[in-house]
Amino acid sequence: MELDRSFIRLPYQFDAGRLAREIGDLPAGAWMTHPAAFKGNSAIPLISTDGGMNDDFHGAMSATTHLEECRYLKQVMASFGEVLGRTRLMKLVAGAEVVAHVDFNYHWYARVRIHVPIVTNPGVQFHCGSDSLHMRAGECWIFNSWRRHRVTNGSEHDRVHLVIDASGSSRFWATVREMQQFDPVTDRQLIDARVRRISYDAGQDVEILTEAYNVSPVMSPGEVDALTREVIVDFESNSANDPELVARYRILLTDFARDWRQIWHLFGYRKEGWARYRAAIENVQRQLHPDNRALVTASNEVGVNPIVVQRILRAALAEDQWERFVSPG
Repeated sequence: MELDRSFIRLPYQFDAGRLAREIGDLPAGAWMTHPAAFKGNSAIPLISTDGGMNDDFHGAMSATTHLEECRYLKQVMASFGEVLGRTRLMKLVAGAEVVAHVDFNYHWYARVRIHVPIVTNPGVQFHCGSDSLHMRAGECWIFNSWRRHRVTNGSEHDRVHLVIDASGSSRFWATVREMQQFDPVTDRQLIDARVRRISYDAGQDVEILTEAYNVSPVMSPGEVDALTREVIVDFESNSANDPELVARYRILLTDFARDWRQIWHLFGYRKEGWARYRAAIENVQRQLHPDNRALVTASNEVGVNPIVVQRILRAALAEDQWERFVSPG
């Protein structure tokens, strides 16, 4: 998700020591390797698809057995009062890094990633765009995942963060608007004055709200229009792009959105229309330039092809979600 600043510190402070003790009691075998096999990166799912040990983005999200064992961790997550999506404990071992990347797939279009550092030290640096900083233990941060970002652990100790994916209510984003006026480094004292400390409450049982619906079996025409328009504006704004290819992609994506709406008016979610939806998707895929960086966005210099494929085409038709939409519960 794109933000106005590289980093925004939210006004919450948690007991990192207690969190560290809770996660220290979890079995060593609970740590899963990174899905892309990045060296030194591992995670424990806390909220996942069907509460399983997976890294999936889509489907009904629920708490894992590991989260149920951690009372204060649950209180921390519930304290936001938000509907939460995929949530994990993320470990970065000593000397390792999270390689530079940009979050541009469908999941990230409408979700912000909340970081609560639990086990860390000043040797751990988060880099986003041209900015970098250290997130101190117990603090709460969000960052601009639309910019290229990475994390380095230059210390001799492992780092562990609680990492929550959420879209956020209007109340959440009102808090973000309030806090983004402050520079997280130079205005540290002003931020500290606004922080609310959330301590462990032994008598508190909490309910965590989790995503039940996060991808439609067939993307609505309005969403297809919005997503295609946004990527068109982005690559049209890059003056370095080939004008002829810009024009071709504009027509290709605009026609896709129009055809999608036409099919939707005939079939909606119904299975009878799936072959036509698939044909529309495949038509775009066939016409994409073989060079993934033949067109590049103006906003962050990412190749347009991967954005089109991962944000629009792969998310446009999710046949495995159909039963849940037509026969909920």
